[in-house]
Amino acid sequence: MPMNPEQWIDVTTEKNHYSLDHFVIPSHYEKDVSSILIPHGVIMDRVNKLARLIVDEATGPLVVCCILKGGHQYFADLVNCIKKLTTRGGTSVPLSLEFIRVKSYKNDKSEGVTMSITDDECKEFEGKNLLIVEDIIDTGATMVQLLKKLNTYNPKTIKVTSLLVKKTPKSNGYIPDYVGFSIPDEFVVGYALDYNEYFRDLDHICVISDHGKKAYSVQ
Repeated sequence: MPMNPEQWIDVTTEKNHYSLDHFVIPSHYEKDVSSILIPHGVIMDRVNKLARLIVDEATGPLVVCCILKGGHQYFADLVNCIKKLTTRGGTSVPLSLEFIRVKSYKNDKSEGVTMSITDDECKEFEGKNLLIVEDIIDTGATMVQLLKKLNTYNPKTIKVTSLLVKKTPKSNGYIPDYVGFSIPDEFVVGYALDYNEYFRDLDHICVISDHGKKAYSVQ
């Protein structure tokens, strides 16, 4: 079930616009981000809360699927939090881990996604509870196609968590089951979110500056 917007944190550049002077930024990125949107400590507290919600609603073992590359940091922190928690009945949730690289495609006849795992590997999802872990939902198009494909393998349940949902007019309206933050329609980096493979080593989620876009552009 899509998360109610009242249950996630709505981030805006007006109220969440932290100065770079207030936090530690790697010196090689000081000119490349304009502001800090979500500090690392706030991210971690929110990840803990999402883990609590996931464990409270878990009905059995989970196959936690990391969507590479951007989702890996959120995935690692979320799994660590889930492992430390117990259900209301006092039991821990057994976890198995899967890593999926997803590419979307569109041609004159169809649209969909390709996955880095094989068809035989996907068949092992049958009858299991899947938790898809994504870094950011932008338009929602790729996730909708991914879920359509995964459902063909007859899992018992599929739930999706995304740390971020972008507020963009291009959105198809898709909302995950567990959302950390909604963010403005800005290009954000950090906490494994990249710009041409840079900024994955930045702990905070920041808005990239014009200088950063130019410095790390691909010619």
